[in-house]
Formats: sequence, structure tokens, C-alpha cells
Amino acid sequence: MTMPLMRPPRKNPVLRTRQMNLPPGARGRVALGLTAAAAEGRFELQTCEDCGTVQYPPREVCHKCLSAALRWRAQSGEGELLGSTTLHHSNDLFFRERLPWRLGLVHLDAGPTLMVHLHGEVGDAPQRVRVGARLDRAGQAVLIGFPNEGSAHMADDKMLREMTSDPKFRKVLVTDGKTETGQAIVRALVKAGADIVWVGHAEPWKKMGDGLDDISALPQVTLVPLDLTNGRQVTELAGSIGGKVDIVINNAEVHRTFGIGARRGTDVAKAEMDINYFGLLRLAQEFGPALKGRSADGATGATAWVNLLSIYALSNFPPHGTFSASKAAAHSLAQCLRAEMRPAGIRVINVFPGPIDDEWNQHTPPPKLAPTALANAIVKALRDGVEDVYPGDVAQEWLERWRDNPKVLERELAAGG
Repeated sequence: MTMPLMRPPRKNPVLRTRQMNLPPGARGRVALGLTAAAAEGRFELQTCEDCGTVQYPPREVCHKCLSAALRWRAQSGEGELLGSTTLHHSNDLFFRERLPWRLGLVHLDAGPTLMVHLHGEVGDAPQRVRVGARLDRAGQAVLIGFPNEGSAHMADDKMLREMTSDPKFRKVLVTDGKTETGQAIVRALVKAGADIVWVGHAEPWKKMGDGLDDISALPQVTLVPLDLTNGRQVTELAGSIGGKVDIVINNAEVHRTFGIGARRGTDVAKAEMDINYFGLLRLAQEFGPALKGRSADGATGATAWVNLLSIYALSNFPPHGTFSASKAAAHSLAQCLRAEMRPAGIRVINVFPGPIDDEWNQHTPPPKLAPTALANAIVKALRDGVEDVYPGDVAQEWLERWRDNPKVLERELAAGG
């Protein structure tokens, strides 16, 4: 049974913050298929389409029949723990700082035998375990052996917490608390055990509304002025709380309908780009270095950056054409941010929801994603340590169609869906 994580003591501000030492991150191109699946929360192994063999480690050809017809297929992960060992010494700096560290040998029901990290609730061999894939601090897939039945505090396991970005006892910045989506995110974070939630709100002279008043009454919540179009304000806020924030959730956006020909001028498109793209850029320039500097700051160090994008970022949806373009630009920028944050072990999570049940999708027929469901998906992504999330039925369907043939999806959307 995992002991629940206790609130860490406050850091002595005189002590220097340690620099992050990442686990070994070198992988061949073939092995990156395991990472690509783990980034979306799946455990996949190569399966030969000719003889059906499931193999590990990844190879260019099937080790049984030498066929090159290999496909990555989802696995249940069920297997038998054959043996385990505990490391008390390591030449690698990442593991040396975190010893002791348990490893185990697992024979999967699907066939392969794997060396995995062991969750603390897994006992001695022999016993049944479930293998899953997670991303480590270097952003590469690693395999973890879990007990078939875990306790309520499984996520507090010291080893597992290294692979995730659980908001428990962490300090979070949510960039926009005026929307129903932002308010749902704040409530979900408080429920998940966040220590402090700073909630940004632009144009403070406007009436806040009942929703913002309600979340501001929560003891963990502090309202802060934040307009992502105002570079000076972003800089001042970063100077005030940048050295304390552990997770940034950028949900601020401008969403307008119509495409190119149905609207004159570029004012609306500029407003969308100013928040959806340049707002992310301003935020990343000011808060990114602060997060990178605190990524090794103890059990609750800086750990994640979350971007609320849209499934429209994958393929333009003409009825929301300029909004789709701004989200596509933000998606590309988020990939750059992920590459720059990875050396510090900061995970960048991109969320691609379908239509959200808000004021800008009033005329969009169901199914639409409820703000509460989106908020829960974001918290789950932090706890599971994934990189890309596609919440909602519409997002899942679009993703499947996009992966099958992007050009066909483009034509379908141009024809109305």
C-alpha cells in the first residue's frame, strides 16, 4: 500500500535550486513508436502482420519470420512477474539521485519478456502484474509494472510521480478564469489537491460574473490580472509569481466564427492571433525560463505546461476558418516550446478538444464537450503524464479520420462535415 504524499516543507530560499539531470534519452527511430503511443496514454508493441508475433525490443523486421510488415498494436499489458531487483548504486546521475530503484522482469501473456520499472505496490515474484507505458522526464517511453489492484494513493508512489505531473500540492497558473471552461479547470485542480491556483482575468473593470466570484471564494484561489495581449502585464506577473509556478495552463483564447469571405477586414483574425498565438508566445517567453529553472526543485518542482488548442488545429474547419488557422499556428509554436522545455524535464501537454459547449458553439449540433469533462481530461493528462489529449467523441473521430487520410478529411470538412 502506498503511503499518501505529505505536504512537502517550504524550501529554504537561501538554498540553490538543483539543476535537472535527465534519464538516458537516446532512442532509435524504430523505438520511437513506443514513445508515440505512450505520449497518448497507450501501451503498444510491434506485431508482425504475417506471422502474428508480438516482439520486444523494437526491431526493423520480425525476429521470427524476418518480415518487415510490422505494425504497432495496443497491448493489455497482462503478464507474470518472474523476478525483481532493487538498485542501490547507479552510474547514471538521474537514478543516483533517486535510489533505491526497483526493476522487474515480466513475461507478457502476449509473448515477449520485458525489463520494467516496478511500482511500489508490486510485491515479490511470482505474481500477476499489468505493464503500462509512461513518458519519463526526458520525454521517452519507459515501461512500468503495476499491481492488478492498486490502492487509493497509487499516484503518490515516488517512482510514478517522477513520470507524471500530478497537480497535488503543486502551484498552478490558469490564464483565463472568466470562461466557464476556465472555471471548471480551476475547480478540477482544487479537487485534485493543488496547493495554490492563480487565476488570470483580463479587463478587471468588467463585471466578473457569478462563476468567477464563486471560484475566487475558494481558499486555494488567487485572482491575478492577466491580459495576454499586454506584454508588460505578462512580464510583471512573471516577475511576481514566475518563480513559484509549477504548472501553467494556458486556456485563454479568442474564438470567432466564419472564414475568409464572410467577413471584411482582418481585425477579428488579428484578435484571434493576438491571443491564441502571440499570447502563447508572450507567456512562454516570460514563464518558460522560470519553469525550466525549477524543474528539479524537490517533490513539487515545476513540471508541466498545458496548452488548450482545438481539434481544428489538425485540419481547418471552414465555418471557423480563421480560428482554426490561429490554433494551427499555436500548435506549431507549442511543438517548438515542447522541444525547448524537454532538456529541463518540463512536459508540454497539448489538448485538442472538439466543439465545447460554450457561447461560440451554440449552433453546433451535439455531441459537444462539457467544460467539466474537458477540465477532468486535463487533470487526468497531468496525472497520467501524457503529451497529447483528444477529449470528446468529435475529437476522437476527427483524429481517426485525419490519421487515415488528411486529404480526405479536408475535402469532407469543406463539404460541410
